[in-house]
Amino acid sequence: MQKKAFILAVVVLAMFATTAKSQTSSSSTSDRKVVAQVSPVYPELAKKMHIRGTVRVEATVRPNGAVKSTRVLGGNPVLVTAAQDAVTKWKFEPAQSETTEVVQLTFEGQ
Repeated sequence: MQKKAFILAVVVLAMFATTAKSQTSSSSTSDRKVVAQVSPVYPELAKKMHIRGTVRVEATVRPNGAVKSTRVLGGNPVLVTAAQDAVTKWKFEPAQSETTEVVQLTFEGQ
């Protein structure tokens, strides 16, 4: 049983090694500024497996600055839900129309 768990852990780590990182640093690729930012919660599984990485999230932002929807562009699957949940709660500065913002959250080991 321990051998199966070890093999599974190795496979999971190997699959996600290219996109691994963790913790909370973020950047946006547009001119629309973030006025309220919620940090993602570092997942327990990621802590236990020492997973680190960057998650890129595309956010559709309403004219009032609220995030309407999100879409993951890349990152470790163990980290993407935490990143998406956090970005959903962000608030951007108001604008004339709906915009699409790409943000990057970096998870560094805790």
